[in-house]
Amino acid sequence: MIKTKNIPRLLEKYRKEIVPQMVEKFVYKNKMQVPYLEKVVINIGVGDGAREDKVLDQVNDELTLISGQKCIKTKARKSISDFKIRKGMFVGSKVTLRKAKMYEFLDRLINIALPRIKDFHGLRDSFNKCNYNLGIKEQIIFPEIDYDKVDKIRGMNITIVVSKSKEEEARELLRMFGMPFKKSKIKNQKSE
Repeated sequence: MIKTKNIPRLLEKYRKEIVPQMVEKFVYKNKMQVPYLEKVVINIGVGDGAREDKVLDQVNDELTLISGQKCIKTKARKSISDFKIRKGMFVGSKVTLRKAKMYEFLDRLINIALPRIKDFHGLRDSFNKCNYNLGIKEQIIFPEIDYDKVDKIRGMNITIVVSKSKEEEARELLRMFGMPFKKSKIKNQKSE
C-alpha cells in the first residue's frame, strides 16, 4: 500500500489559488517569482524564568503544544542588572517552523486563534523588510492550551518570514492566506 502525505490546507491553497492570482496581479514572467513563506518563528520571553526552572519548563511545554514541535530555551545575550538577568541565563523559549508544520500552524493561527482574541478588530499591516511581526498578549487563545493548567498569562512574538520580495507583494501574499489586516483609513477616505 502506498502512503500519501497529507498536504496542509494553506499549502494546497497557495499552489492552486494564490500563485495564479499573484502572477496575474503583479505580472510575473514566471510562477517561480511569486514570494513564498520561508519560516515562522515563535518566541516567548520569560523574565521570571531566569530564577525558576519550573516556570521555563512550563513555558516550553506550552510552546511545544502550540507549535507541534519541540522548542529550545534561549539564553540572555548580555547582563541587565535592573532585571536581575546575567549573561547566559535562560530567559525564554523559541521554535522555528518550516514546511508542513509552518502551514498547519498558520492555518490554526488565522482561522482559530486570532478570532478568539477579545475585541479583535484586525492586525496592523506594518512589515519589516518583508517580514511580518505579530505580538500576541495571551497564549490561551490557542485551543491546545488547557486554561486550568496555566499559571500565568504570557505573551509571544510570532515572526512570519517571506522570501525576498517587495513589501506590497508580501502584504498581498499574507492577505491571500487570510491574514485579517485592518482596513486602512486613508484608503477608505479616498474611495468616498
